[in-house]
Amino acid sequence: MLFAHGFPEFWYEWRRQIDEFGRDHLAAAPDLRGYNLTSKPRDIEQYRVKHLVEDLRALADHLGAKRFVLVGHDWGGAGAWAFAVAHPDLLEKLIIINAPHPGVFVRELHSNPAQQQASQYMRMFCTPEAEEILTPDHYRYLIDALLTHGLKRGYFDEEDQRAYVEAWSRPGALTGGLNYYRAARMLPPAPGNAAPEPVVDVAALTVRVPTLVIWGERDSALLPGNLDGLDQFVPDLTVRRVPDANHWIVHQKPELVNRYIREFLSA
Repeated sequence: MLFAHGFPEFWYEWRRQIDEFGRDHLAAAPDLRGYNLTSKPRDIEQYRVKHLVEDLRALADHLGAKRFVLVGHDWGGAGAWAFAVAHPDLLEKLIIINAPHPGVFVRELHSNPAQQQASQYMRMFCTPEAEEILTPDHYRYLIDALLTHGLKRGYFDEEDQRAYVEAWSRPGALTGGLNYYRAARMLPPAPGNAAPEPVVDVAALTVRVPTLVIWGERDSALLPGNLDGLDQFVPDLTVRRVPDANHWIVHQKPELVNRYIREFLSA
């Protein structure tokens, strides 16, 4: 099993899944390129999703996996979707957590004003000023986005905060994470502008792997509309909606996430 994290996480996102599934699988959760301890290419083009796909393929090959289970969240989920399209023969099963399928997401960015508004942060992340916005007061912006809710409710603690701040503080790590947004070809239109009509090739984006999608419905960045019509792209699809969880469901409800994954793997 390979676990691919999102922004602004690092391998640490999956610590509870590694503890659980490492009991009966070879379970690996790497830092994705640009994050924490990994290499950090300077060329923004090196953060295109196709390179993330190749990183995951190469890691699986290095570990000797002929076929494996791929789990992805956020940008790791974007890579996981792309991996399943490109290499279905390498996957036993695919598990996605709050990461939209590209064919659905481009539709939502075109036609759903609520998703357009919710995605405006992506435009800010692409600006040269993004690091200056996210860094002050010991990464207060990122702490509030990821950790503050959990610190108040007990699913994060001060040790977790120290781990994240240490990862964000490594030279080049924040820029590496932001470069995924800068390299993306899929951004919301600026307020007041119309999005171009998308051209979606359903056949080219079809996922021919048994797929579980777990979705915290209180996600304020990726709205539940990203589940509508998903079965058009994923014929063998299981969806688990969690009404009282948000984008950080992996941290909020690790036992539930693990249970849903266990049920899916044993089906």
